[in-house]
Amino acid sequence: MADTFKSTGSYVASEELMASVNVAVALQKPLLIKGEPGTGKTMLAQAVAESLGKKLVIWNIKSTTKAQEGLYVYDTIQRLYDGQFGEEGVDDISRYIKLGKLGEAFESDEQVVLLIDEIDKADLEFPNDLLWELDQMEFYIHETKRTVKAKHRPIVIITSNAEKELPDAFLRRCIFHYIEFPTAELMEEIVKTHYPDIEDNLLKNAMDVFYWIRGIRDIRKKPSTSELIDWVNALQMGGIPTDTLREKLPFIGVIVKKDEDLETVKHYV
Repeated sequence: MADTFKSTGSYVASEELMASVNVAVALQKPLLIKGEPGTGKTMLAQAVAESLGKKLVIWNIKSTTKAQEGLYVYDTIQRLYDGQFGEEGVDDISRYIKLGKLGEAFESDEQVVLLIDEIDKADLEFPNDLLWELDQMEFYIHETKRTVKAKHRPIVIITSNAEKELPDAFLRRCIFHYIEFPTAELMEEIVKTHYPDIEDNLLKNAMDVFYWIRGIRDIRKKPSTSELIDWVNALQMGGIPTDTLREKLPFIGVIVKKDEDLETVKHYV
């Protein structure tokens, strides 16, 4: 492969994740990423774009998002408004066609990385509605009778928090990778990427407490990688003695976010 994804200065990827990205790029298929919240799914797309030297286009999916919005939107309201006030060019419908994020990626003069973030937030038909466009890399604008074809097939990364099951027809078209929660060894590397000068004793004690909390059976929301990074930063700024972290749990609200979890942690101290 001419272009291969590798870890960047701000993102540490496992060998398995790097392999999945590079296979998806080589096969020109979307890469579907799942994993616990806070394991770096969204940041992966940023890292891929940085590593390969490409522009990143982000399509953030919400519960109300429709597939059509990613292709284009016909602004009938603006056209009607312009017509009422006698604006020139109202007859040119193309002026009122606004490309969505997928359309923007197709029209780019260079290959881009397209992130479709949290696809499972949309309704069940959303993934199926994109099958043709992601397969054929084109779509038709009915109002102007124009077909938009991808100048360069984008590198498509799709994230899901598994809130809904995705259709089988959609899954068949993707390369799938589940980001496992980092081992202690990989986690240490991740934290040091953000804080290269962190004291070894602080990092060791913070990670011990972090993994201990994650291991408590009754914890409803396990702390994530991003929350550990925030907690380490808070501990550094606060100058907290490292040998009392387990007993005093300073700034515990950075990694424990539910009342019942806080009570559970304190119970086991």
